[in-house]
Amino acid sequence: MAAEAARFARVVVDSRLPQLDRLFEYRVPPGLEGVAPGVRVRVPLRGDRMTAGYVVEVADARAWEGEVADVEKVLSPVPVLQPEVWALARAVADRAAGGAADVLRVAIPGRQARVEKAWLAQEAAALPPLPEPAAETPLPGLVEARRRIALECAGGVAAVEAAEGTAWVGRWAIALAALARQALERGEQAILVVPDHREQRQLRLALEAAVGVERVVELDARQKNPDRYRGFLRCLDGEPIAIIGPRSAVYAPAARLGLLAVWEDGDPLLAEPLSPWVHARDAALVRQGQSGCALVIAGHARSTDAERLVELGHLEHERLGAHRVRVLPAALADDGRRVPAAAFAAAREGIASKPVLVQVGRPGHAPGLRCADCGSRARCSTCGGPLGVRSRTAAPACRLCGRLAAGWRCPSCHGAKLVGVGRGSTRIAEELGRAFPGVPVVVADGEHERLAIDARPRIVVATRGAEPVADGGYGAVLLLDGDSLLAHEGLRIAEEAVRQWASARALAAEGAPVVLAGVVGPAAAALTGDTTVPFAKGELAERRQLRFPPAVRTASVVGTPDAVADALEALDGLDHLDVLGPVPVADTRPGEEAERAIVRFAYADGARVAGIARARVLTAAARPRRPGAPARLRIRLDDPEPFDGL
Repeated sequence: MAAEAARFARVVVDSRLPQLDRLFEYRVPPGLEGVAPGVRVRVPLRGDRMTAGYVVEVADARAWEGEVADVEKVLSPVPVLQPEVWALARAVADRAAGGAADVLRVAIPGRQARVEKAWLAQEAAALPPLPEPAAETPLPGLVEARRRIALECAGGVAAVEAAEGTAWVGRWAIALAALARQALERGEQAILVVPDHREQRQLRLALEAAVGVERVVELDARQKNPDRYRGFLRCLDGEPIAIIGPRSAVYAPAARLGLLAVWEDGDPLLAEPLSPWVHARDAALVRQGQSGCALVIAGHARSTDAERLVELGHLEHERLGAHRVRVLPAALADDGRRVPAAAFAAAREGIASKPVLVQVGRPGHAPGLRCADCGSRARCSTCGGPLGVRSRTAAPACRLCGRLAAGWRCPSCHGAKLVGVGRGSTRIAEELGRAFPGVPVVVADGEHERLAIDARPRIVVATRGAEPVADGGYGAVLLLDGDSLLAHEGLRIAEEAVRQWASARALAAEGAPVVLAGVVGPAAAALTGDTTVPFAKGELAERRQLRFPPAVRTASVVGTPDAVADALEALDGLDHLDVLGPVPVADTRPGEEAERAIVRFAYADGARVAGIARARVLTAAARPRRPGAPARLRIRLDDPEPFDGL
């Protein structure tokens, strides 16, 4: 009997160590079945130490001339790492000077054996035909296959017929659902990425009406692990389905991807907080380049990042529909009241037949506290965080660590009396309840979640980003605390304010008044105008002059002084590159010294900067350090944190 031909598997191991970010070659021992591209395996890494990984490719010839170990076990026969996902993970990791395994940890959910067994045993069932299209499509001929569009949605709400019955959702959700249907009609898949579960609910309802419940798959970390893994396995079937979810959904397996849409790309929730910190918009751009699918970056307000792509000709500008509301700027009263007279008048007008939305900046009763004697800001004696009061009867507590401020004493004057600073959602709700007797007042914030309300007249006080959708839209929208929002420091504060105001404005009924209190200047003009594009153009032009993102790319270099100096010396030869710093890092352990420098470079130099950065991180990681000590060098590309205080 002839000996079995040797086979070799190239595996990416699940490790956070930068020096292990490469393919390792293993021999497939005779008799071990199921070793195929994409499956999970267990392999030896160092001696008897075993680790999990994914098979990227299997070959009959060896690529490594040295000694190779054997694949120890096939953990699952399901090819969870699809070729298109591996190519995307490798590309975005290289772009961000990170590790591909870190991207795969976000892209592929943990294995659920029972769910996997049921999926393998089931027979493929034919999906029902697409439902009849709505009589009126919101996108007549707007998007064709392979187009790349920056879509500005004017706003408004509309009713859809979903599995839950009639529901009201934003017109933007109906528009994206119509685009997804176009892809499914061509036999392709669609991936739609949203910032959080609020937008995800609206989009799911719109998709159920457009393509049917059976063709909608949700991938969300909020799901139970079996449900998320079940949805992930459905994506492997290759059926024409619509996949929706937060930022990690951009990595969903879809071999025949026809549409990739990112909603509200300026929302900070779409920035991945884990290494290699790749923004969903950037991952979508890379994936579109690899697959050639249609790409839609949409929102109620144009982000500066999307505007840069439009000006470069990489995206086409489109505007969807018209949403006619009356935006009324209003100055704050001289007595400091947060609700000006114009806002009260608009509320009285709207409350006659519809609910009224009041957007505020902070939850709780008194967002901040100060010493009644000297006026110093009251802070937690444990962590230094600001103290606040959640309700009129609640005790003062730290807004960061939650510790009660029992027996608080002012460190400056030793006073013991606290007074409130500012008005939170519950306090404003109380004031509006007294101003409108007999009118129900509800609060929507992080502690009082409301995704939707009916059309009965009431006042809804909501923090920014927590506004529920009202049946038929709001009769009036009052945007308070805009001046305090713009008073914060940060490169994107004005851009973020316009995005949040535009999102709230989009919930108003047709012709309803929208009052923006206490705000003047370009940000106010962006909301009162017909489009936010001029504001985005102005912001981008100013940042080009200052060489700030997104006009340029940046990298933060943090580590020991010698490691930082070594990295900056390696980058010194690149053109169009400048360095800010280095400066000492304040929050280090006793006896440790660290510095941070900011490197600014052109997009064209991104691959070279990422390659040099990765090489320096590997060099620093190879040097010995004390157990528990921080890494000698950390380089993060496109790091927004250094610009938060600008």
